[in-house]
Amino acid sequence: MDANTIGSKIAKARKEKNMSQAQLAQLLFISPQAVGKWERGESIPDIITFARLAEILGVDLNYFSENFPSANADISAQDDNAATLDVVANLSRSQEPDLLTNFNGGNLANTDFAGVTAHKRKFYGSALRGSDFSGSDLTGSSITGSDVREASFDGANLTDCTLSVSDLTGASFDKTILVRTEFNKSGLDGAKFINAELVDVKLTKTDLTKTIFENCVFTGVDFDCSDLRGVRFDGQTFIGVKFHNGAMNDATFNGATLKNVSFRSTFALTNRYYRAIATIRFDGATMDKLTYASLKGLGADLSKVTII
Repeated sequence: MDANTIGSKIAKARKEKNMSQAQLAQLLFISPQAVGKWERGESIPDIITFARLAEILGVDLNYFSENFPSANADISAQDDNAATLDVVANLSRSQEPDLLTNFNGGNLANTDFAGVTAHKRKFYGSALRGSDFSGSDLTGSSITGSDVREASFDGANLTDCTLSVSDLTGASFDKTILVRTEFNKSGLDGAKFINAELVDVKLTKTDLTKTIFENCVFTGVDFDCSDLRGVRFDGQTFIGVKFHNGAMNDATFNGATLKNVSFRSTFALTNRYYRAIATIRFDGATMDKLTYASLKGLGADLSKVTII
């Protein structure tokens, strides 16, 4: 059994499910580039991912084994699951051994990390300016106190990652997988979040005044104590989002959709806070009744809002 054989079997089962590489990648919380590399025989999934693949594609784990009929044969179960797991695990180890090192303090500016799988890695005090993490899987990794200016995370998987006290000026997050990702006290001037879905993400004590958000969906996101003055959220979707304890003067939500969104001040509701809320624009926005009532009570201008 080799990587090419496994890749052809993955491709065949995927196509029989009428599923694109992007759709399969989304279900696995990885990048489409990673699926492409599997199918081209350039890499193989790890043992845990094999089990998830079998479930999604509706095949037995034996389907990926050497003794199972080739990718041109019908899909059916033949061998023992445990034996198959052993074979797949051994191949996974031989093809892509796990790195035991971290990258703390590394001089890694302009390094090519594109498409790599690097779970739970540590980048503490690392020079990563201009590095390319596009299409990589960094699940569970942490980047702390590092220079990450102009780095690309386009299409990367940042599930359960922490980016803390780091300079992310000009970084790119186009179609990045952001699930339970934490940004804490990091600089995001000129950083671009485009076509991204942020799920249960935390942006804590972060200056977002010069951050660019375009065509994003925010679900369960917490902007705790962050500076959002002048940020444009126009036309984007917010579900279960918290805008608590932050500055929001002159932010815009024109044409946005807001459902179960909460706005709350750090301190008591002073005249200054009411004046700040009044500067936020919601022209053409759509929101549920509870969000509308909450903002109305704070004195927001909702004269051009549609209630759903």
